[in-house]
Amino acid sequence: MSADAPASPGADVIEVNLTNFQRDVIDASQHMPVLVDFWAPWCQPCRALTPRLEALAADYAGRVRLAKINSDDNPELARRFGVRGIPNVKAFVGGVVVDEFTGVLPDRELCAFMDTLLPSPALPAFDEALAALARGDSTAALGLFQGALAIDPGFEPAVLGRVEALIALGRLDEAQATLDALPYEQEDRARIGALYARIAIARRQPSGDDTDYVGRIARNPGDLAARMSLASALATDERWEKAMEQALEVVRRDRGFEDDAGRRFLLDLFAALGSEHALVRHYRRELATVLNR
Repeated sequence: MSADAPASPGADVIEVNLTNFQRDVIDASQHMPVLVDFWAPWCQPCRALTPRLEALAADYAGRVRLAKINSDDNPELARRFGVRGIPNVKAFVGGVVVDEFTGVLPDRELCAFMDTLLPSPALPAFDEALAALARGDSTAALGLFQGALAIDPGFEPAVLGRVEALIALGRLDEAQATLDALPYEQEDRARIGALYARIAIARRQPSGDDTDYVGRIARNPGDLAARMSLASALATDERWEKAMEQALEVVRRDRGFEDDAGRRFLLDLFAALGSEHALVRHYRRELATVLNR
């Protein structure tokens, strides 16, 4: 934020009431973040905060809008959004409130609040990295993820994308070390758990062609080591359903094989795909049936 005097309100600062709220806040927030400043003329902290918000809107011109609402004149809007103290600033993105604060923040915290709402400058490089990963070019993806992190070192999606590329390249120790170094409060805990599971699956990857295991199983259906190796090879190729079926068959035949390896491998597969995946829901039920018979 500029240290100079607050800029005069411009196109990115508007007065909002019940009549234009839908258009200038809800609809507008589909295209850029909208900060809604609930204030009142008698409120001294509001008089301190509002000019700073206007200066912030000028600094981020074209990337954020500031909508000022006189809460005395618009009590219905204040009630609708649970305003109990002013100044109250609510950030709208995609038509909903995604963050807010009440009172006057220091300039540093105010800028940090805004920065969490804006797309990372690393997003173009990140999108290129995702495309490279999707087409199977893990080496190019890794370089692009690292380029994105050079632009924005704290951009969590790029950190996790880099881990995914490392896993694809077989650099499992490096991938795990990256995950281990993340702070516990990292936002995407589900994705982190899935990546840990992918590492565990990759560490089981057998050597040799999976047709070796198919032949061994055909000759001896009770060869559970071959079934586990086949399940690992199938999971490495992301043939998830066939991998789950082989692991489940190990559980059916011998729950104690290699310290319950079939069940533990299934749990890794479930974590890698996520609890909402249709295969996970189906094979969780199948596993429960086998365990409870």
